[in-house]
Amino acid sequence: MSARLRNLNPYELHKYLVNVYCLNTKGSTGRLIRDTSKDRTDLDVIRENHKFLWEEDDVADTWEKQLAKKYYDKLFKEYCICDLTRYKENKVALRWRIEKEVVLGKGQFHCGSKGCNSDQGLKSWEVNFAYREGDEKKNALVKVRLCPECSEKINYRSKKREIKRLKKSHKKKKRGKESVEEEDVPQIETEDISEEPSTSVQAVTDDGNSLWKKGVQETEEKSREEEFEDYLEELLL
Repeated sequence: MSARLRNLNPYELHKYLVNVYCLNTKGSTGRLIRDTSKDRTDLDVIRENHKFLWEEDDVADTWEKQLAKKYYDKLFKEYCICDLTRYKENKVALRWRIEKEVVLGKGQFHCGSKGCNSDQGLKSWEVNFAYREGDEKKNALVKVRLCPECSEKINYRSKKREIKRLKKSHKKKKRGKESVEEEDVPQIETEDISEEPSTSVQAVTDDGNSLWKKGVQETEEKSREEEFEDYLEELLL
């Protein structure tokens, strides 16, 4: 017996001999395999700590939450991808787009329904997404772009609000028309102001009555300017 074994107490020597015996029997190496039942990958951690919407006051105080928050920050949260396989039960699954889908135009230039790639007649819909995170019920308004066929599915139970892109352009056109009208009004009025006085004023000679002629012209111009200012104030109101 080696000097190392002589220094062991009886219990430690017993454990050593049992381990040697167990490891030298047939099939004993299978006991050395590590138990992987409790192992978790990064994807498992993200699934356990994932949030559809992270609020500003949410604190990632653990490395698991930090990993889930980092994944959330990489998502593109403008349009959603939806699963309409159970639309008749009013159950629609929604998720944010990933980078590959954004590059391919999935969910924006192609139908956002899972398994549909139509790019004809797309419409944007605002959907009230009710979901559960943990033991808490939450709601969020999200946008999806769908083809006519998928639009009928998502509106199977309740009519959703359609988001039209013409609102901004319509406002710009309206503002442009107002600016054009405001520019046209002074041009018309200035032409009226620049007109010569009536024939009765023109008939007066340029001798001693010239001062009277200038006074009449100035009073008429002032009255017209006042009328013009009142007209502009009415337009602005």
